[in-house]
Amino acid sequence: MKQHFVPGTHIQTKYNFFTGKGGTGKTSTAAASALSLADKGYEVLLVSTDPASNLDDLFTLNLNSEPTVIPEQRNLHAVNVEPETAAEAYRERVVGPYRGILPDSAVEQMEEQMSGACTVEIAAFDQFAGWLSDDARDLYDYFIFDTAPTGHTLRLLQLPGAWTEFFAENTTGASCIGPLSGLTEKQQGYEEAFERLKQVEETTMFFVARPAEAPLEEAARSAEELGDLGLTQQVLIVNGVHPLLEQEVKTEDEVSREFKQSQLKALQQKPEVLAHLTQYILHLKQQSVVNPATARELLTPGSGGEKLEMTSVPVSSTALETWVDEVLKAKQQLIFTMGKGGVGKTSTAATIAQLLADRGAPVLLASTDPATHWEDRDASSGTFAVRTIDPEKETEKYRAQVLASMEGELGEEGIAYMKEELASPCTEEIAVFYAFSRLVEQADDYYVVIDTAPTGHTLLLLDAAGSYHRELLEKTGDDQAIRRLLPRLRDPKQTAFLLVTLPEATPVYETERLQKDLIRAGLTPSTWLINQSLSAAVPQDSLLRARAAGEMTWINRAEQVAENVIVRPWQQQ
Repeated sequence: MKQHFVPGTHIQTKYNFFTGKGGTGKTSTAAASALSLADKGYEVLLVSTDPASNLDDLFTLNLNSEPTVIPEQRNLHAVNVEPETAAEAYRERVVGPYRGILPDSAVEQMEEQMSGACTVEIAAFDQFAGWLSDDARDLYDYFIFDTAPTGHTLRLLQLPGAWTEFFAENTTGASCIGPLSGLTEKQQGYEEAFERLKQVEETTMFFVARPAEAPLEEAARSAEELGDLGLTQQVLIVNGVHPLLEQEVKTEDEVSREFKQSQLKALQQKPEVLAHLTQYILHLKQQSVVNPATARELLTPGSGGEKLEMTSVPVSSTALETWVDEVLKAKQQLIFTMGKGGVGKTSTAATIAQLLADRGAPVLLASTDPATHWEDRDASSGTFAVRTIDPEKETEKYRAQVLASMEGELGEEGIAYMKEELASPCTEEIAVFYAFSRLVEQADDYYVVIDTAPTGHTLLLLDAAGSYHRELLEKTGDDQAIRRLLPRLRDPKQTAFLLVTLPEATPVYETERLQKDLIRAGLTPSTWLINQSLSAAVPQDSLLRARAAGEMTWINRAEQVAENVIVRPWQQQ
């Protein structure tokens, strides 16, 4: 078994990034590491650039973009870079000086140009890069970054190169995120930040994974992609390993045995690329990380904590089947499984699609998630089809369609300007949304089951509908799929939302926020599915029983805020 992770020994660079698939515990690991280093007397800054971060909940503070002192640990400061807030401030910084100088129509156009999702990302990176600058370097001994789920992290870290290339070739002075001057003045800072990320004596990437196939595969993909970008100082931390993983217990029940077998198999068969990384483990604990005390305990070998009495949850094995029957009866042909990354919404979407197909319904199982694993599946024929949106292919298709739609309408200069616009990194966001709208339109003929991306990405995608709506119509003409999309999403007679979560603190908190945001957007989520419940599986292993006991707090909380709750027992994936 690999060595247990000890921040004071194993963190050897000033800048440290904890990243991984959603639900792997990277926020907990980052926070625990920051606390451990602060306990040793170091000045530490903990920074979150994750839209789905739970640092506020962990420290019981309302964090923002300014360093906040953690009361019980005065030499630890924390920052939460909230992307939407950062984007709003960034827009005003660029547009504000022109108010009262340019006509209102020109200012409105500038604001419209800056309404895309990439404005959110560049604004977040604008703040993120500041902590990598020489000015900030001497303020703290260590910088610990709680980065977003892997797909978002890669996009964030690739922005400097993408925007630098765009700056070099753009001659019109404008892009889809507003006046070019608003970015070029920071170009040097972005380049310096990216260079610092690549310095092995300065920066380490810690890939946090669970001992399961999907998170380990995601860590391998991230390691390769970041390595190709020059970020080669990489470490793997496998979180949640059963302390008795390699020990046989004669009295073990089937659930407990399969739980350990699934972990052992995943570790033995992990991708080859991870074998070359320095590797550490963190043991599975009786309780989830919900406060500084449990965060510190995460770093202690063994299961920790006091023994808790498990209360089993009465579970109907047909609950999801019943929900599918209700969807069919209501003829809700557009079905979303939504939730934070790592909660099992991909497998849930596949299960729902199969249940629909078994009942004779024509099904299209689709993904808008860049991190999906459905590329490994064979698309079925007949009444069961599988579709994954490929961002690169959709971007090329979108560019060609936009240029074709403008042929004969624009002169040489107009076409040149349009090509400049389509060279912007945010074109990919527009293209994916455009493909998404066409896919949804197929609900006229199929029951479309959509596995959406991790929570932050999902919210940005749905929120982008209003921002992109006018721009898409302008560039592609009268597109009925786009015109009908938002009304269909908001019509509970046509659309069903299943919010997938886990019986743990972070997933439940995040699902609460997701539900509130969906309701605020005029959508109607009515059912939560609590996935992989140990209390519903009734294990006999003492550690798993303690974990199961801790689930009840979160199952009860879900029942208080959700109209309907389905609890599914843990099962080997």
